[in-house]
Amino acid sequence: MTNNSLDRFDFDVIAKWIAPGERVLDLGCGDGSLLKFLAEQRNTHGYGVDIDPANVLACVGKGVNVIQSNLEQGLAGFEDGFFDHAIMSLSLQTVHRTVPLLEELLRVGREAVVSFPNFGYWLHRQAILNGRMPVSKDLPYQWYDSPNVRFFTIADFQALCEEKGIAMRELKAFDEGKEVTEDPNFLASLAICRLGRD
Repeated sequence: MTNNSLDRFDFDVIAKWIAPGERVLDLGCGDGSLLKFLAEQRNTHGYGVDIDPANVLACVGKGVNVIQSNLEQGLAGFEDGFFDHAIMSLSLQTVHRTVPLLEELLRVGREAVVSFPNFGYWLHRQAILNGRMPVSKDLPYQWYDSPNVRFFTIADFQALCEEKGIAMRELKAFDEGKEVTEDPNFLASLAICRLGRD
């Protein structure tokens, strides 16, 4: 399975965790590219949630079911366990209410998939040592225009999951699209996690 047209290797990783025909919810779905990819590759039935009107229109243009809503207000409109997977792809670092949103993901989904940039990546640490905020492929914004409001590492996220009783069923870490298996908190720029309840 390849995703050359979008250059998003993380789509392939996520798709491997999704069984054919599953019901999927994508929070902070952007232009709907992931949902469209999953529908084409895994025959999923999905909904996206995004607050940006331009993203909502882009989803509609792709034939993706989308709801315009603010994630910070929760997912009260969705039943417990309605989705097989609830996904936040490169969005968790942009929300203020991190723990309540993770709890909502695992309420409405049998499993959750979360991906995020690793602020503990060695090049990011080097940038800070040099007196600058990090800018990279996975963190492409300057400090003054970044949508990111949470700055956390893979180790931080693992500790949070342990504290809140969230089972990390699988962790994949990457640098430049290549999997990192040793010391991911230092050597990986991006993490993708499959989560559930203990």
